[in-house]
Amino acid sequence: MARKKIATTIYITEEQDQLLKELSRRTKVPVSVYIREGIDLALARYRSQLPGQLTLEERK
Repeated sequence: MARKKIATTIYITEEQDQLLKELSRRTKVPVSVYIREGIDLALARYRSQLPGQLTLEERK
């Protein structure tokens, strides 16, 4: 089941815009997919800064 998506505004550099569009053109994957992947990577990287229970591995 697809998750509901919300619209938001972000500001990126011209270089980021150009590279994302070129990547999208070559792969036929929408830029929005790459942006969501980047957000997921950032959230995973900084997971320890977010509220929630620690896993057994994180408690060690």
